[in-house]
Amino acid sequence: MNNSKQIELNASLALGQRIRELAPGFSVSLVVAAAATFLSEHYTAPVMLFALLLGMGLSFLATDGPCKAGIEFTARTVMRIGIAFLGMRITLEQITALGWQPIVLVITLIIVTISVSVIAAKLMGFQRLFGMLTGGATAICGASAALALSVALPNHPQKEKATLFTVIGVSALSTLAMIIYPMIAKWLELSPQAAGIFLGATIHDVAQVVGAGYSMSTETGDTATVVKLMRVAMLLPVIVCAAMITRMKGVESTGKRPPLLPWFAVGFLLLACINSTGWVPVMVQGGINELSRWCLVISISALGMKTQLKELATVGIKPILLMLGESIFLVCLVLAVMHWLF
Repeated sequence: MNNSKQIELNASLALGQRIRELAPGFSVSLVVAAAATFLSEHYTAPVMLFALLLGMGLSFLATDGPCKAGIEFTARTVMRIGIAFLGMRITLEQITALGWQPIVLVITLIIVTISVSVIAAKLMGFQRLFGMLTGGATAICGASAALALSVALPNHPQKEKATLFTVIGVSALSTLAMIIYPMIAKWLELSPQAAGIFLGATIHDVAQVVGAGYSMSTETGDTATVVKLMRVAMLLPVIVCAAMITRMKGVESTGKRPPLLPWFAVGFLLLACINSTGWVPVMVQGGINELSRWCLVISISALGMKTQLKELATVGIKPILLMLGESIFLVCLVLAVMHWLF
């Protein structure tokens, strides 16, 4: 009995310590989110954009000090919780209403983008696997895909540095895309659904897709989220291909593998299924949607604080050009396939 009480006491102490560690960073993210919400309501501009820009102004807080751990937690975990809760906005009818075209679009862009990236990396003097790493991050789900592919691919002396650059590069480009791509959608006069497909198919990370989509309209955000999660689901077959390459080279990958399908995508799907039954009370649905919105605004604030664009200057110009070229190619490819399919 005494041992049981001691275990409970140790668990409580550990939890308290963890809360004290995360509280400063989470609190400052919450304050930035509240300020962004105030500015958005008074100046009728996208709250996600305000949160991102205000967060970037406080980027020094994420480099070191008491706020760092909480900012990391908020940008990663709180964002994923918010995305999972977005499932309460979606019904299976909305997914099926998009038709078969987005599925064809997603499969095409992933196969073509990764293939072109591998060829381009070789032509620029890099390893083909670096092209697969950057191409997979660009085509699928940003930093998450880069980390997952890095574990699955064969070991290489430069793999750790390549992975770090890919994570930094794709995060920075995704942040820029969150601002620029909605402007492209408006310039092209895309419909709300077409804009959602475009944003969901081109922006790298899930958080920025959500931020860009809902900054335009609810319909655009819902569509962008569904299309983006289709891309996330494609991580599974790409990881299988990477594992096959590793086995063919006779190298065993080590370390803990990330999940093939992220838990927030599973949560999103489960909530969408529950919401599709029509049994969820309107009050509960509205409360979860509002909680989701706050989670996303808070996490976007933290994401802005984490954005350190100056770090890209330390890796040279050629890798930057490769990833920038991949992003531009993806935009052109998606627009071309959309024109053909839709």
